[in-house]
Amino acid sequence: MTTPTPIRILVDADACPVKEEIYRVAERHRAHVSVVSNSPFRVPVGPLVERAVVSGGFDAADDWIAERANAGAVVVTADILLADRCVKAGATVLAPTGKPFTHASIGGAVATRAIMADLRAGADGLMGGPRPFAKTDRSRFLQALDAALVRLGRG
Repeated sequence: MTTPTPIRILVDADACPVKEEIYRVAERHRAHVSVVSNSPFRVPVGPLVERAVVSGGFDAADDWIAERANAGAVVVTADILLADRCVKAGATVLAPTGKPFTHASIGGAVATRAIMADLRAGADGLMGGPRPFAKTDRSRFLQALDAALVRLGRG
């Protein structure tokens, strides 16, 4: 009998507002966490947390994550193009707001991203950015991550 592969959480960490929440939930589920960034920062010391500092090259962190995304992984990212790659690889993908990216939703998210990029390009800086991260986003993320890990743990 083979030992099941441990659940892994891959974090697109440079601008992730829920890293501390990820560490807490991962510890409870005994899930491995890979924190991927272009610059080093502090992560908890322990056997379940890995810090991966990649080169500053364009999409280096995204490439690192996408290469490791699979059906046993939860990817946390706000990057829609990275989410698309990871969904196609079979990973469970969550935005830091708790919004899941799925096969059914990712096409619309990619299209909306392209439309918004075009609008921003023509707005000469007059458009605002995304709404501020809220407590409800954090709560929704915690629930979504916990549910994803439970689902993966059941196989």
